[in-house]
Amino acid sequence: MPYLELHDLTRRFGARAGLFELSLSLERGQILALLGPSGSGKTTTLRLLGGFEQPDSGQVVVDGEDVTRLRPEQRRFGMVFQHYALFPHLDVGANVAFGLESRGVARGEVARRVADSLALVDLTGFERRPVGGLSGGQQQRVALARALAPEPRVLLLDEPLSNLDPSLRERTRRELRALIRRIGITTVMVTHEQDDAFDLGDVVAVLKDGHLEQAGTPEALYRAPATAFVAGFIGRGSWLDGRVSGADAGITQVRIERAEWSFRASPASRLGEAVRVLVRPEGLVFGPEGTAGLAGTVTDRRFAGATAHFRVTTTQGNVIEVSAPAEAAVVGAAVTLVPQDSPADAQQLAHCFRAGPE
Repeated sequence: MPYLELHDLTRRFGARAGLFELSLSLERGQILALLGPSGSGKTTTLRLLGGFEQPDSGQVVVDGEDVTRLRPEQRRFGMVFQHYALFPHLDVGANVAFGLESRGVARGEVARRVADSLALVDLTGFERRPVGGLSGGQQQRVALARALAPEPRVLLLDEPLSNLDPSLRERTRRELRALIRRIGITTVMVTHEQDDAFDLGDVVAVLKDGHLEQAGTPEALYRAPATAFVAGFIGRGSWLDGRVSGADAGITQVRIERAEWSFRASPASRLGEAVRVLVRPEGLVFGPEGTAGLAGTVTDRRFAGATAHFRVTTTQGNVIEVSAPAEAAVVGAAVTLVPQDSPADAQQLAHCFRAGPE
């Protein structure tokens, strides 16, 4: 049985988008990353989990217990807010102890839990340090220690890395994942950054306008997106317009400009139907002269070490991003783009959807 379950959670806000029949589940110790644009329902989901808002319908179940109507302090969830919410007039130890003291934990037990929690986040000996003198990464770890001190069943993180400088963000991501893994606590985090979601999440749930578009591993979302929104939102890619030219044995043929492309059978498989195709930058290669493909001109090249990022404008005006060896082409060169040689790779790096709104 899953450890954390969300059953058909719904929260309406009048004319504003809310959350609609969200169902997700996590095993004990897994990390769920809620990913999506502003207004997609990420923060609403976190607030419903924490008990700061009540759903119009649906359930939150933890370890077999329905906690939907319990107050936040009764759920035994730990929460780290986006801006950490540390008390500037209290030292590190007092900040970590605050939640324990408000719960009436005995003084000796408070001291033990403060020391244990600071040890978990590698801040042993910081009890008497003023929080104002800490770096952003250290303040985040104090906030984590405070959330962990009451020994919660589930940890909730609201944009945990948004206040960090870019130079610290990647390192702190690794440290945060290692910490959560070491503790083994089931965690739900909200983020609008794909790198954060992909680095931290065992499961990533993509939300749009209050609806769950798709949930799965980062690899599954990238290589097998269920909707055009997920395909465009996750990673990079170029959209191309095409038309179904044939379908046979589970494969759909699509004509894009003067080239024929093959895809796994999809709902967009009726002969002559207009489709949109998202092609990943690594899903294309420069073909030999005379190859049947997308003909165009290299209009930009950005060096990135062993590879380079090329921008190609086709003869029909489509602009396509391509990742290829740095020496593959120069700006101004006439080129032809073709799918990856490997059919398996090509199927995972280009995705076909019906044209028009979803």
